Amino acid sequence: MHFRFPQKILFKHCDPAGIVFYPRYFEIINDAVEAMFSDLIGWPFEEMHNGSGVPTATISVDFTAPSRHGDQIALEITIARLGRSSMVLKTVAMADEETRFIADHVLVCVNEEGRPRSWPDAVRKKVNAIMEGSV
Repeated sequence: MHFRFPQKILFKHCDPAGIVFYPRYFEIINDAVEAMFSDLIGWPFEEMHNGSGVPTATISVDFTAPSRHGDQIALEITIARLGRSSMVLKTVAMADEETRFIADHVLVCVNEEGRPRSWPDAVRKKVNAIMEGSV
């Protein structure tokens, strides 16, 4: 695990039964990715989006247990692979020792036209160091 993002399950995340409405998990995943880019990689979205972006190209989620209003979960993100323009992430959401969901997702670094571009050298260097455990 390279980055941990705590999240309290709020009323806005829940359906009338008080459990997380699954599309809200995708918003929470995006919040965690945005925090990771800012806090771990040092390339915050507010800087990145001046000519670049990292949209999700694919995402697959296995929901293993419900989360309820008031639960405290933590999204644990692992950078699994860095390609020329792609980044493969695995996110595991935990509440204490219980897995709530596992997401495998691919981000793609794109230019202002939305076309894939190589990762900036500083970002590639930082991510490679993180993956090697030397940060």
